[in-house]
Amino acid sequence: MEYLFEVLFEFLAEVVLQVIVEALFELGLQSLSAPFRRKPSPWLATLGYTILGAVAGGLSLWVFPTRFIAAPAGRLANLVLTPLAAGAVMAALGAWRRRRDQDLIRLDRFAFGFLFALAMTLVRFAYGR
Repeated sequence: MEYLFEVLFEFLAEVVLQVIVEALFELGLQSLSAPFRRKPSPWLATLGYTILGAVAGGLSLWVFPTRFIAAPAGRLANLVLTPLAAGAVMAALGAWRRRRDQDLIRLDRFAFGFLFALAMTLVRFAYGR
């Protein structure tokens, strides 16, 4: 029972870290997007969010160098589940913004939120201690 609680807590820590970093990036991008009303191509946005996610992963390792999940099987599950959860949270945030007639950016959609979180998770997976 204690092991299950520990695994659940570690997974939750990873998800919360991803969502907080993604939300901060989203907030920053919202404030920077006003001057650039013309939308870039989806391929360029895909590349940009992948790079931003990898950079966020590197920065998160600077702050939290140790992986939250110690078990190898847990780290593999985290590689799949955390980006799915973060993408779902960003899609929910986008739906919330849409209901309030607020401007949306691509990060407010599941696919881009997932991609950002996947890049961040891959960097943490590969380089975390």
